[in-house]
Amino acid sequence: MANSATLSELRARFDEVCRRGLRLDMSRGKPCTEQLGLSDELLFALKSKDDCLTEAGVDIRNYGLPDGVPELRALFAELLGVPENNIIIGGNSSLNMMYDTVCRAILFGTYGNCLPWKDQGKVKFICPVPGYDRHFSICERCGIEMITVPLTGHGPDMDLVDELIRDPSVKGMWCVPKYANPTGETYSEETVRRIATMKPAAPDFRVFWDMAYVIHDLDDTPDELPDIFEMIKDTENKNLVYAFFSTSKITYAGAGIAVMISSTENIMHAKADIAFQTISPDKINQLRHMKYLRTADNVRALMKRHAEILKPKFDTTVRIFRRELADVEGVHWTEPHGGYFISLNVVPHTAKRVAALCKEAGVTLTAAGSTFPYKNDPEDRNLRIAPSYPTVQEVEQAMEILCLCVKLAAAEKAAEI
Repeated sequence: MANSATLSELRARFDEVCRRGLRLDMSRGKPCTEQLGLSDELLFALKSKDDCLTEAGVDIRNYGLPDGVPELRALFAELLGVPENNIIIGGNSSLNMMYDTVCRAILFGTYGNCLPWKDQGKVKFICPVPGYDRHFSICERCGIEMITVPLTGHGPDMDLVDELIRDPSVKGMWCVPKYANPTGETYSEETVRRIATMKPAAPDFRVFWDMAYVIHDLDDTPDELPDIFEMIKDTENKNLVYAFFSTSKITYAGAGIAVMISSTENIMHAKADIAFQTISPDKINQLRHMKYLRTADNVRALMKRHAEILKPKFDTTVRIFRRELADVEGVHWTEPHGGYFISLNVVPHTAKRVAALCKEAGVTLTAAGSTFPYKNDPEDRNLRIAPSYPTVQEVEQAMEILCLCVKLAAAEKAAEI
């Protein structure tokens, strides 16, 4: 670890950086302006009322089509490899669909005539960590107790999961199975198969399968995610999985299309409740997406253009981490093949200090602790790095400052001993 001379040198360098007055925001995994510009044809996809008809002649300006525009459902079915009838298309937010799905289970129960979760006492969810803060926020908002399970690099620790699901109060598990937020890992064949064949004590246990990054590859060696729906088809677990997907990081982040995928029975059950919420989703946005995207192959081509913008930012981050942090004991990071994040583990009990130093130096990170339920990282060491929004030059600046702060916080910690 650093000696007092090194600590003095690091503090001097830090003070010099603070005098620059930088303002770099890396707090969320947002598409950059250049990425949003890839889909600006969306703005002109519907040129007149004559464009507002489906292939069957349905006027999408009116009520109707509660499942969404049929042509777009067919596109998503091909893109995601699922049956068209197992899809519900919603509004712009898959998070909204996840929240609603949790709330429906709490208020009305799941398919199979199970009691509402609210009438069954304590409800618990398994939360692989580090994980997605908004998943945890849903649980916290709904009063669901969260139980953490470590990620292994190939998905959650399934031995621990199998122990936890013996408790009938454990009703769900969050999963980001491809390019997980924030670690970037993809669940292995063994992990997916163990999830598909799990035997929870609760008959209304559900896996919330967030496919946010399932087509967000960065390079020519993408991870492959095993098909959980193929594994559970025609088994006693056929109703186990609720999956979610959106175009939020494909077209417009604020005006995309969200998708829920599940079994025939789960979809039927969900549609019956959704009918009380809304008559139909925003079909104008759905149809303009259909006219812009057209085919699954076009979507895949669009994702390659996103990768061309994103990959240099990820490469820059990893290059600087390798150069600056490789020799810092206790520090390591992920190098994913896709997704939107890199997970950085700093010296234990310094993550909050690193984030505070970064903020003082003009770099805003996702708050330390956010990748754990209740914002409580027991080792105070994980930071989610989001390189997508800034320019490559800004990423380089921000990562050099971050690395300086990591080393300074580590030196301060060593000086306490």
